[in-house]
Amino acid sequence: MKGSDPVLRNRELSTLLDGLVGTDDRSFCVEEHTVPGKATATGDEDDESTDDTGGADAIVTAIVNAAQSPPFMTARRIVVVRDYEALPAGACAPIVDVIGDLLDTTDLVFVAGGGRVVKALGDALKGANVRGGTAEKINDVLQRELDRAGLSMKADAARTVAEHLGDDAGRLGGLVDLWASTYGGGHRLELDEVTPYLNESGAVRPYVLNNHIEAGDVASALEVLDRLLTVTSPTQPKPLHPLQVLGILSGRYRKLARLDSDTVVTVDDAHRVWGGKGSTFPAKKALDAARSLGPGGFAPAFDILHRADIQLKGASGLPEGTVLEIAVARLANLHRGGSGRGAGSARRPAGRSRS
Repeated sequence: MKGSDPVLRNRELSTLLDGLVGTDDRSFCVEEHTVPGKATATGDEDDESTDDTGGADAIVTAIVNAAQSPPFMTARRIVVVRDYEALPAGACAPIVDVIGDLLDTTDLVFVAGGGRVVKALGDALKGANVRGGTAEKINDVLQRELDRAGLSMKADAARTVAEHLGDDAGRLGGLVDLWASTYGGGHRLELDEVTPYLNESGAVRPYVLNNHIEAGDVASALEVLDRLLTVTSPTQPKPLHPLQVLGILSGRYRKLARLDSDTVVTVDDAHRVWGGKGSTFPAKKALDAARSLGPGGFAPAFDILHRADIQLKGASGLPEGTVLEIAVARLANLHRGGSGRGAGSARRPAGRSRS
């Protein structure tokens, strides 16, 4: 059971267990175990040794005993192991052995929690059926949930929902259930029917900020910046620090500057400089962004980033959020001025400043 969003992962687990349990009593049928984190097991979160079993032996023993026990008053026994990546290499052997010799009446379900799985356990699980992790993009999850509820949605409404929720796809299940209970199955949702239920904006990925800046869309870039600095989600439990955002922007412009050369003329040239692997789309997008700065556009861009850096580190009395807003607006205006293709207004959305 994989997936980076814990809400979606738990929903998928619940669906899987419903199918495995069937008509049996879940309280008798299902036994769950959560592997403690390595910091908890070893007592030292900086200890990276994968052979230190620490406190993991007890949980391994419990998992193995559960997996080897026949069902009691039910047709099957289902053992759920959460956060199995936290198991150290020295403690995994009994679990690896039991995976290869399960009772016919036992289902062993491993639920990912994030991190790297030790090789022996990873190899043992290669033949397992994998659920989840294949449809966590917001549009894919939205369509899946609408299909489940027997609903459909107009394109402008779906686009608004996706933009508003960003990476917070885990909220979709509850929203779709609410729409289904309000409007009934078979209904085609329109924009004005979904927007009253959306509430706060979801988290977004940093590349969305780059996209709006490079399109010259100041207003949208400032909105995304605010979400990066203030909004959390299950996949991003903490907002980004202003210096993290500045680091992302600086890294992007350093990469774009590699395309500011007389030898980079075509998309193929950009793809070669960009690394020459996979799709050419990222290289094409980067080349368009570099060209949108116009002649000599990188010098003022790096000047904006340098000025923001020293201001964030104490050279200005401005709030950190305001420093970044000014930098983002100026960068977006550089792209708009260089290409003439940008959209949006330079007006800063109200209430964005932070101290």
